[in-house]
Amino acid sequence: MTAAERSELIATYAAGYEEVMQALAGFTPETLTAHPLPGKWSAAEIVQHLADSEMTSAIRLRRLLVEDRPVIQGYDQDLFATRLQYNQRDIAPALEAFKSARATTVQLLHLMTDDDWLCEGTHSESGRYTAEDWLRIYAAHAHGHADQIRQLRKALALNF
Repeated sequence: MTAAERSELIATYAAGYEEVMQALAGFTPETLTAHPLPGKWSAAEIVQHLADSEMTSAIRLRRLLVEDRPVIQGYDQDLFATRLQYNQRDIAPALEAFKSARATTVQLLHLMTDDDWLCEGTHSESGRYTAEDWLRIYAAHAHGHADQIRQLRKALALNF
């Protein structure tokens, strides 16, 4: 990955929180927990997932940077959603956790050296896992979920 590609992905990553906030504009407490698309998460569940995922991803990057070839543990996101009662919890603290974890990680991304980008470990589900892999995954992550929230908005016929 070139420095220019990295910079573009970092900018995309940095914009993820705002993208999600724009997608959530106009949702009410009732529509946040609605399930208009069978088998898909509600907007509230997506937000709770983003908080848990962002906190997890922040630790993953830090472990890659400070540990020698760490094992990066995967987790069952659907089990998290069920057991951690994603649809029963207020999204405000989750949005703050998402925002804060992302903001502190953006700081690290801007400070990383060329050697830092070569750091690698092993993901328990996918094998070799590098700092660049991390960036590719998480630069797109929030934007993908913002798209899902917009699909929910369309299915709920929310016009705003």
